[in-house]
Amino acid sequence: MLVKNGSRKGKNVVVLVVGGAGYIGSHAARALRHAGHEVVIFDNLSTGYEFLADGFELVKGDMLDRSALDRVMPRADAVMHFAAHAYVGESVTNPRKYFHNNVEGGLSLLNAALDAGMKKIIFSSTCAVYGDPAKVPIPENTPRQPVNPYGVSKMFFEQALEAYERAYGFRFASLRYFNAAGADESGEIGELHDPETHLIPVALRAAAGLGPELNVYGSDYPTPDGTCVRDYIHVTDLAAAHLKALDHLAAGRESFAVNVGGGKGYSVQEVITAVEEIMGKRVPRTMGPRRPGDPPALVADPAKAQALLQWKATRSLRDIVATAWKWMQRRESAMVR
Repeated sequence: MLVKNGSRKGKNVVVLVVGGAGYIGSHAARALRHAGHEVVIFDNLSTGYEFLADGFELVKGDMLDRSALDRVMPRADAVMHFAAHAYVGESVTNPRKYFHNNVEGGLSLLNAALDAGMKKIIFSSTCAVYGDPAKVPIPENTPRQPVNPYGVSKMFFEQALEAYERAYGFRFASLRYFNAAGADESGEIGELHDPETHLIPVALRAAAGLGPELNVYGSDYPTPDGTCVRDYIHVTDLAAAHLKALDHLAAGRESFAVNVGGGKGYSVQEVITAVEEIMGKRVPRTMGPRRPGDPPALVADPAKAQALLQWKATRSLRDIVATAWKWMQRRESAMVR
């Protein structure tokens, strides 16, 4: 039952999933539907894929197009915002693209929501807002000092949300992702980027002979084996955190920013070893120089998420690699047919 301003009586709500035809957004959309919520996906399909939105209402549109947003926003009780460009290296070489979409597009979305009287948003933020932190694992009170334009663009939107809350009573959840990876256990949806730059799918493709050898960027970091250390979070666990955040805001509780990670770091070499164990094949690789903007280690302190949302990651690195490989095999099989 809908009442004024699109709010819905009872537990289930209408969620506008912006960027819902992408990797993380498509997993969140399925988690929302499984929980009984109504989902409307809004995506310009610039990096998303229409088949990832199969079974959902898909509105094709861009965040920078206010008229497109204004047609759909009044139906929503809450927004989940996944529609950002997210390649660190590209943000360094093409910052204009990142500020145009992530900042200007994000503000367009935020203003459309505010003008429609919809004041709840769950934002895909990132651990990149911390930059090169002095302390690892990273708590949320670590100063935000991003070292690349991608992180700067995400920090700007976090600060916009904070300002809109103070001025307009807008309520938000900023979920600071660590390294999203893996795929839905069904194998029906998973990670699909063009170009694909993320470590696990690139390593899997290299081992399977489906792509070039893996380039390891940097072997001289101040880490146990010299390669970067990251906190890998299964995309299904990540989707579950979005549900918890939605429940939190729907219950009228306070806005918040929280780390979404497993709390354990794995080096590039450890990930390669996990891929080799799952596949029973060696990952062909070459060692190269560091990439600009890559901190040595990014690992979450997930204590706040556990306390505030009663959420924690439950899937292991092995689960992440195994589900990613299942999805890749299914995708390659479908392409052959």
